[in-house]
Amino acid sequence: IPQFTFAQIEVCNQTETDNSFFSISGIKGTAAVYCYNSDYVSVKKTAKIFADDINRVTGRIPALVSTKSKLKEYSIIIGTIERNQLIIELVKSKKLNVDSLNNQWERYTIKTIDNPFKGVKKALVIAGSDRRGTSYGVFALSEAIGVSPWYWWGDVPVKKSTSLFVKPIDFTSKSPSVKYRGIFINDEDWGLKPWSSNNYEKDLGDIGPKTYAQVCELLLRLKGNMFAPAMHSCTGAFYSHPESKVVADEYGIIVTTSHCEPLLFNNAAKSEWDSKRDGEWNYIKNKDVILKKMDDRVREASPYENIYT
Repeated sequence: IPQFTFAQIEVCNQTETDNSFFSISGIKGTAAVYCYNSDYVSVKKTAKIFADDINRVTGRIPALVSTKSKLKEYSIIIGTIERNQLIIELVKSKKLNVDSLNNQWERYTIKTIDNPFKGVKKALVIAGSDRRGTSYGVFALSEAIGVSPWYWWGDVPVKKSTSLFVKPIDFTSKSPSVKYRGIFINDEDWGLKPWSSNNYEKDLGDIGPKTYAQVCELLLRLKGNMFAPAMHSCTGAFYSHPESKVVADEYGIIVTTSHCEPLLFNNAAKSEWDSKRDGEWNYIKNKDVILKKMDDRVREASPYENIYT
């Protein structure tokens, strides 16, 4: 089991009694959620999901902003240390120290800062060493305010509250003790494939990008970072639906394989390898066709983060 250092985020839902508390949602309204436009797509997606989480808990929709001028008295600043402009400013003004995050794998800092900028009373900063580190910090806060990682897949009820306050915090995680952590979607014939085909992606009739988006969100919430897609012959090959690989990258999730899929090529799927069309799966007799298939797949997958088996 991977070992993590979890942020000890203390959240209370009573009327604010201490001026040192950071107000996510209270009498004076809901904090703004800031994410810089030039940050990673997955970080911006995480910020949007977190804003949705605040709404799930409080029934209030926070402003999702990307410019300094739109910050509120209480603002949550989400981003990576090298791309988020406000985090860079806080580091330069010595209000935030990210030395422990430099060149690190999937680490994050969560810190409350008084008077970080003009017009901002308090900021709750979630700064990541990389895109997944940022997401892990954000979803640690989501879980603390009452949103289970399994709120969607497992229908775990969200803990409702009209007011949310975070006690002062200055926490930095360690890198996970296991570098690659995830799941293989195996034996999908009896569960995920019929459910997705008949309920969630009826138009596609398959496990596709909508389903994989939910898988990727769950992985991030559970602090995973990779998955091997479903690959039985009953399922369309992962790369037969081009948007699926884009979705995985939008969540910052690494794609790999588990069974007989060399270089991300699923020769169990007819859409990938049809012996009537492509010939025998035999490197001695059919080398040129096999190598072209492999080359094409590596070329297609190369813009994204993968682990090749």
